Formats: sequence, structure tokens, C-alpha cells
Amino acid sequence: MNPGLGAARPAALIAIVGAESCGKSTLARTLTARLRADGLEAVCIDEYLREFCEQHGRTPRPDEQAAIAAEQSRRIAAARHARLLPVDVVVADTTALMTAVYSELIFGDHSLHEAALAAHRQADLTLLMATDLPWVADGLQRDGPQVRAPVDRLLRGLLLGAGLGFSVIAGQGEVRLQAAWAAWQAWQRSRGPKPKIRWNHVCGRCGDPACERHGLARSAHT
Repeated sequence: MNPGLGAARPAALIAIVGAESCGKSTLARTLTARLRADGLEAVCIDEYLREFCEQHGRTPRPDEQAAIAAEQSRRIAAARHARLLPVDVVVADTTALMTAVYSELIFGDHSLHEAALAAHRQADLTLLMATDLPWVADGLQRDGPQVRAPVDRLLRGLLLGAGLGFSVIAGQGEVRLQAAWAAWQAWQRSRGPKPKIRWNHVCGRCGDPACERHGLARSAHT
């Protein structure tokens, strides 16, 4: 286990979101493997919707959407707070936010937004998959290439509207994994100590670098 992340606090959460057939599941698996190869205890939380469709042989009804979103969030939280087998990083193959987006698009239901956004705020890093991969059918789960653009638009709107940042992941094959890895490394760097930046120009009146800043502030109002 990486001592820098530690077991005393929840595992870091990487949330992978995006429209259908954009490589979310593939990236979740390969990124988890890459994290493990880097010496981290990493787990991948699969999309619960896929499991639901396989069990019931159909897509969910409008009244089942909230429970699916809640179960996705519950599984992610359980992995992050595990005590018997603590982990460093949880990679989520979608969050409840995707259920909320599809519930709005297909059923015109906006009621899942608040809870989904609240759960998604727990993510340390959000990877938004670009729609640059060929669309591939996948049984009951996929509606067609025509829904990718509106899903992407709704998803970006929710994230931006809630002030939640994200990194867009694009490219083919290994390029996609490298982009995700670069985003992860950038997040790790952001957690380190930030250097204190002071002005380098010396004020001719007193020699105090801070004085220059105050002088500029005063002149702006005169």
C-alpha cells in the first residue's frame, strides 16, 4: 500500500464517465492494472446497470432508475471505506451521474441530478471519455450512436454547472490509457506542497518585495 495515500482515510476515487461505446469499461480495467503495476492497491467498480440488465433481461423502467443510481454510489463508497481490505485507489466504471443523465434523456426525469452530483463530488479525479471511438453494439445497454452527442452534452452541462472539473480522455488504444495516466499524475502533483511565490522585483523605495504589490493596488484606485 502506498503510504502517501494511507488506509486511515477513504481511498482516492477516479470516476470514469461518458457516453456509450466510448471505452469506459476498457479504460477502467487497464487503468486499474496500471495503478497496480505502479505499486498501488487499486480496485475497479463495474457499472451496476450492466449487471441489472443481465439479471433482468431488459433495461430498467423509470421507477427503477433511482435504485440503480443509489446502488452504484453504494458500491463505490463501500470500496473507498473498506477496512478489512483497504485500498489506495478506486476506479469507478461510471457513477450515478450517468444514470441521472440517461434518466433525463430517455424519461425526461431530472429528479436524480441532486443525489448523483452529491455522490460525484466525492471523486478526486473525473475522466470524461471523448466520443472519438467507433460505436459498437452491446446488447441491451446501448441505444445507438445518435445518443452519444446528447449524452455528452448533458453530462458536460451537469459537471460544469456544478463546478466539477474533469479531464477529457481521447485517442485510440494505448494513447487513451496514457492520457488517463497523465491526468492521474497531474492530480497527484496537485496534492503536494505548493511553493510560496513572492515578488522578485525590488521596490526602489524600501527594498521590500511585498511593498511593490501594495503600491500597485493603491495606484489602481487613484
